[in-house]
Amino acid sequence: MVTPSHAHDLAAPPPAVWNSDQDDALRCVQVRQETHDVKTFVLAAGGPRHFRYLPGQFITLELDIGGRKLNRCYTLSSTPTRPDLVSITVKRVPGGPVSNWLHDHLSVGMTLGAIGPSGEFSCFHHAPAPRYLFLSGGSGITPLMSMTRALHDLGSEADIVFTHCARSPVDLIFPEELTLMARNMAKLRLAMVCEQHAPGSAYAGHLGRMDAARLAHIAPDFMARDIYTCGPAPFMAAIRQLLSVASYDMARYREESFSFAAPAEPEPAPLVDGASAAHSIVLQTSGQSFSCRSDQTLLQAAQAAGLRLPSSCSNGVCGTCKTRKTSGEVEMKHNGGIRPREIAQGWILPCCSKPLSDIALER
Repeated sequence: MVTPSHAHDLAAPPPAVWNSDQDDALRCVQVRQETHDVKTFVLAAGGPRHFRYLPGQFITLELDIGGRKLNRCYTLSSTPTRPDLVSITVKRVPGGPVSNWLHDHLSVGMTLGAIGPSGEFSCFHHAPAPRYLFLSGGSGITPLMSMTRALHDLGSEADIVFTHCARSPVDLIFPEELTLMARNMAKLRLAMVCEQHAPGSAYAGHLGRMDAARLAHIAPDFMARDIYTCGPAPFMAAIRQLLSVASYDMARYREESFSFAAPAEPEPAPLVDGASAAHSIVLQTSGQSFSCRSDQTLLQAAQAAGLRLPSSCSNGVCGTCKTRKTSGEVEMKHNGGIRPREIAQGWILPCCSKPLSDIALER
């Protein structure tokens, strides 16, 4: 039975689509404890909105924690086939200021700033493949869960081997829901791999780490499958190495990760017809200045000059380095960490902006 207090008026026009250039706040409507150190936060827009995105995309949260403005990217574990809400599934990271704040403080009714969704890690972004292998490690399950939920809801007959790796059975995320989806999807096969057993657990899956022999046992035809991988950096590095040794066609391999290491400083290039001309960058508030070549990002040049600018992802995703430009022109190639209206107002991301002229920044 549909009641007005629990559903939209079915005769009313559909809700507007979420647009992060206009809608920039999400409200927490539910918190779910997935494991001892993993929680799912279910989020809604301030007013009726439908969320459209590709399964596997991420949003960037804009948070004020202890007086510090912090931005972090989280893949949506939800599916766009259920468009009224989105969710993120977050693992508590020891010493992590954002994950710990979310676990300890985010509760129903609180609001968060958000940008997105963004990203291209999605099996829906590419032509459908006849067979897939999804490999996840820890909380890296989130984009693959989003894809699988969407395929399930759409009645897909995709041939999928979904392999989830964890430290122990108590660290497995979404095992019950995956089992339920596998009951409904004839060609979805599951494999759980735990490094060690847990006392009192009834777990009867694979024990140990993923290696070539185990992968061949789980998916004997993995060489013929499109592979999507997400997890900790060492996990993904091990998968890449394993596939390389097997001579897998890496053009059919895709992975998702948020690298928060500063980009490597490029070697100085010789001046050839002004191709690498240097420009002056002035920080108006501090009065500092530095030189930046046209083949450098502003962040790279600032770091080379010994200046500390706020930064996190260093590839235009998170928005942490966002700064207002008061004069000059840049070439900016971002990955979703800034809204169109902010660009129109003069904001840039120094981590992915190269100077086309002398620049003044409001910093």
